[in-house]
Amino acid sequence: MIHKIKICLISSHGGHLRELLDVTKNVVGDKYYVTHKTLHTTDRLRIYPHYFVLDPHNSLLKYIINTFQSIYHILKEKPKVVISTGSGIAVPSILISKYALNSKIIFIESAANVITPSKTALFVYKYSDLFLIQWPSLKKTFPKAICIGLV
Repeated sequence: MIHKIKICLISSHGGHLRELLDVTKNVVGDKYYVTHKTLHTTDRLRIYPHYFVLDPHNSLLKYIINTFQSIYHILKEKPKVVISTGSGIAVPSILISKYALNSKIIFIESAANVITPSKTALFVYKYSDLFLIQWPSLKKTFPKAICIGLV
C-alpha cells in the first residue's frame, strides 16, 4: 500500500488562493486546503477537503483566534508539508506546523509582488525549507530563494 504524504495548502482568498490552486494542481498527496470563508471560497473548495480560519489582517485578536483554529486543523491532520502563497492568514499554521510537527514549509511569493516583497514573505522566509519567487528582482531580498518564473 502506498502512503500519501499529508499536505496542508494554505492561503488567503482571492488571488492568493487562485495561485495556490494553480501551482499545486499536479502535486500528489493527501491534500487539504485552509483559507478564509467567503462565498467564492466556499464554492471553489466544495470538492476538496478544507478548513476555514479567520483572516487576521493586522488584528491581534483575530491572530489569536486564527492560531487556535490553526492548532485544531494542524493537530487533526498532522501535515508533513505546508505549502502557502500567503498572506498573513498562513503565519500561525506555518509556525505551528514547523515547531509542533517539524513539517516542511514551502512558501511561494505572489506574482503580484514584483519589486517589493510582501510582509508575510519577509517574515516566513527564515522558517521556509523551500522559498520560491516568481520575479528575479526579489533575489536581492531573498538570496536563497529559487526563481521559478510566473506560475
